[in-house]
Amino acid sequence: MTHAPNRPWRGVLVATALPLREDLSVDHDRYAEHCAWLVANGCDGVVPNGSLGEYQVLSPDERARVVETAVAAIGGERVMPGVAAYGSAEARRWAEQAGAAGCGSVMLLPPNAYRADEHSVLAHYAEVARAGLPVVAYNNPIDTKVDLVPELLARLHGEGHIHGVKEFSGDVRRAYRIAELAPELDLLAGADDVLLELAVAGAKGWVAGYPNALPRASVELYRAAAAGDLGTALPLYRQLHPLLRWDSKVEFVQVIKLSMDVVGRYGGPVRPPRVPLAPEQEAAVRAATEKAVAAGLAQGV
Repeated sequence: MTHAPNRPWRGVLVATALPLREDLSVDHDRYAEHCAWLVANGCDGVVPNGSLGEYQVLSPDERARVVETAVAAIGGERVMPGVAAYGSAEARRWAEQAGAAGCGSVMLLPPNAYRADEHSVLAHYAEVARAGLPVVAYNNPIDTKVDLVPELLARLHGEGHIHGVKEFSGDVRRAYRIAELAPELDLLAGADDVLLELAVAGAKGWVAGYPNALPRASVELYRAAAAGDLGTALPLYRQLHPLLRWDSKVEFVQVIKLSMDVVGRYGGPVRPPRVPLAPEQEAAVRAATEKAVAAGLAQGV
């Protein structure tokens, strides 16, 4: 494994798909099985309650139990739950719940109920850091409209509020600016379709969606890229990239559902119901998924 005991957010951490029953209740047994399966197939940990998951529509009890289920399945050090909330006080409470459950770190979006300024972002991360767990910031300016630019990340790190950042802007040039301004801040690849570029640039981990379907191939890709083994990484990246680049919320959910269906691990309906893809989009996703799955299975991954 590539995670370090004192930096458990390193390596391949999976933004987990959450299995639901037909009545839209959480299937915790299936979720525990899924988390254990991911680790057994080489992943370093899981990220429950992430921003593309169902946490926004889970009840507080459901949200807490998802974290506890993951901890029981694979051990707390490997679990980095998302603790995003509309207010910093609530986000801190979720960080405290994660600490009580035994988690090793938490992942935190900036405040996003409005377009927060720098002062608000700093106050938000300072408050959640007081919970005592290491915080990995999540920069997703596409969805939150709040951009944690390298200069702001360096300030957050310098003041002790964050230890890493999941970078989802898609701008690989930021890796070098972050390394220049905050060399001790761990960069984690966030957008799957720039994984190779960020790994080559020094990313210490990958918070990834696609390992939900193909964990072994995804882990092999990350580790080869991080090690500079482009002879292994490039062919695999070319095979997987048609899937990795589906980056809108609806398309991402659909490709994960379709791919998990192909490999026999589809976890149930999605809550809330998503707007379906157009028939031609779904056909394209299915064709790309089946092609990548076939390639992965042919390689024993």
